[in-house]
Amino acid sequence: MPPDKLTISAVIPLYNGAPYIQESLDSVFSQVLPPDEVIVVDDGSTDDGPAIVARMAESRPITLLRKANGGQSSARNFGIAHSKGQLIALLDQDDVWYPNHLAELVKPFRRPRYPELGWVYSNLDEMDESGKMIGRDCLNRASHVTHPKRDLIHCLMADMFILPSASLMSKAAFNAVGGFDEQLVGFEDDDLFLRMFRAGYDNIFLQKALTKWRIFGGSSSFSGRMAVSRMIYLRKLLAEYPNDTHRGLNYTQDLIVPRFFPWLVREYNMALKAGDPAAIRKALDDMRFLLPMHRRRIRLVMTLIMPILGMPALARTLVPLVAMARPALRRLMR
Repeated sequence: MPPDKLTISAVIPLYNGAPYIQESLDSVFSQVLPPDEVIVVDDGSTDDGPAIVARMAESRPITLLRKANGGQSSARNFGIAHSKGQLIALLDQDDVWYPNHLAELVKPFRRPRYPELGWVYSNLDEMDESGKMIGRDCLNRASHVTHPKRDLIHCLMADMFILPSASLMSKAAFNAVGGFDEQLVGFEDDDLFLRMFRAGYDNIFLQKALTKWRIFGGSSSFSGRMAVSRMIYLRKLLAEYPNDTHRGLNYTQDLIVPRFFPWLVREYNMALKAGDPAAIRKALDDMRFLLPMHRRRIRLVMTLIMPILGMPALARTLVPLVAMARPALRRLMR
């Protein structure tokens, strides 16, 4: 099909998203360039979300698919497998597209490109649970993150910050790398786009915000399942990216471990504040797993601190003091 006749499938996974799904779908049908099909995948919802979609489908061209709960990766794969478009536009149930979202993202696909274009993605605005604006162009605030993706080092050293809701991807490229890893319920987007990058597909970043990203305490970014998925993804990276002695690159110690260890410290602090013994133990176990791979200075400091972290009552007293001394610790741990 000629580049100017490219077809687009919008795919929206739905799981207990009743408060948000109508607004998300309204943004799809408000597009200057409408998608050729709209697929909503009910991933085993127990609320009224599917009923809302079914009512909207009475007057709008929506295909509602249903499956047993398997997580967002599974729902996305299922929807994409049933899609007919050459390009896939993903939208999370609580996010919103600006009216020019598809019209802008599709433009690079309409020009012949070598190497083959895998995906186009944009900046995004951040909103709270109620839809009120938090910040414009929020990807500009992410430190150590580069756009577009041009080298493996920057893909490994920090989160990719390619939001599925802010991207348009080639279905052929998606299928070529095997789609989303269904064992991941967090970092599945990083995993997918990293594999597409490694497979040689090119990417383009649009600085303008074309999506509103809803992020709040109840979203999946802050769930316990996300913490488990983070460790699955971490172990996957450690297995797939051994050190490159030819280029003198220590992927483990210099890139992967420094990226993920602060997440584990943050999860420990959250578990400590919540008084959750199981979460405290898990965070400590994850830190103990990763610590031997860390840089020497950090290993030495954390080896002294770990016994205290293993005594929650004492840690609750000392952690605030450590927080006060954090600037000095950061200088020590560089």
